[in-house]
Amino acid sequence: MNWNSTGAMAMRIASVGHAVFAATMITLGILGLIKGDFTPTWTGVPKGVPAREVLAYLCAFISLVTGTGLLWQRAAVVASRVLLTYLLVWLLLFRVSHIFFAPTALVTWWACGDTAVMVAGAWVLYAWFAGDQDGQRLSFATGDKGLRIARVFYGLALIPFGVAHFTNLKETVALVPVWLPWHVGWAYFTGCAFIAAGVAVLVGVYARLAAMLSALQLGLFTLLVWVPIVWAGANAFQWSEFVDSWTLTAGAWVVADSYRDMPWLAVGKR
Repeated sequence: MNWNSTGAMAMRIASVGHAVFAATMITLGILGLIKGDFTPTWTGVPKGVPAREVLAYLCAFISLVTGTGLLWQRAAVVASRVLLTYLLVWLLLFRVSHIFFAPTALVTWWACGDTAVMVAGAWVLYAWFAGDQDGQRLSFATGDKGLRIARVFYGLALIPFGVAHFTNLKETVALVPVWLPWHVGWAYFTGCAFIAAGVAVLVGVYARLAAMLSALQLGLFTLLVWVPIVWAGANAFQWSEFVDSWTLTAGAWVVADSYRDMPWLAVGKR
C-alpha cells in the first residue's frame, strides 16, 4: 500500500483499464448532473416512473462518487461494491424486466448486454479490491470466482452485439467509414467477431485473446466511427451513441485486463 507522509489516501491504480473505467464513470456522473437526465449507461427507465428526475440525478451522483472512489485506496472496495450492486439492480429492474414485454426484440437484448458489460467491469474491480472480510462473507463474488462470474456476464453481452450486426445490417453498413472498402463485408466480419469472442470467453478457449480483441474492436468503433461523427457535428442521438461506445470500451478494457496472468492461447481455463 502507498501512503504519503501525512497518512492521506493514496491513489490505487490496478491497471490502465481500471483508470479508464474510473475516469469514464466520473465523466458520466458530470454529464448526468449537467444534463439532469440519464446518460447511456442508465437508460431504460419508463416515463411514468415516479421521481424519474430524482433517479436520474441519483445515477449521476453514484457514477461520480464511485468513479472517484475507485481511484483511492481506502475507498476502492466500497466504491466497487456499491457500483456493482447498483448496476446489478439496474440490470434486473430496467433491462432484464423488458425481456418479459418484448422477448423477441433485439434492442431488448442489446440493452441487457450494454449494462452487462458495465456489470462485468465493476465485478472485476470488486474481485480485485475485496479484502479478507469481503472474501469471507461474499466468497462467491470475490477472487477467482468473482472473475469467472464477471467474464460470463461479458461473454453473454457480446453475443447480442454481434447478432445486431446481421439483423440491423443496413444501419451497420452505413456506419462503416467511407474510406474502407467492402462495407458489407466489414459489417459481417465484425458481427461474427463479437459472437466468436463471446463464445470464446464463455467456454474459456483463447479467452484472453478474445477479450482483448473484442475490447480493441469496441475501441476502434469509438475512434473510427463515432469520433468523426462527433467532430463533424453530431445530433443528440449520435452523441449518446458515442458516449455509449466509449463506456462499453472502458468496461471491456477492464475485463480484458483481468486475463493478464493467463496465457494468450490458453484452452479450458476460465
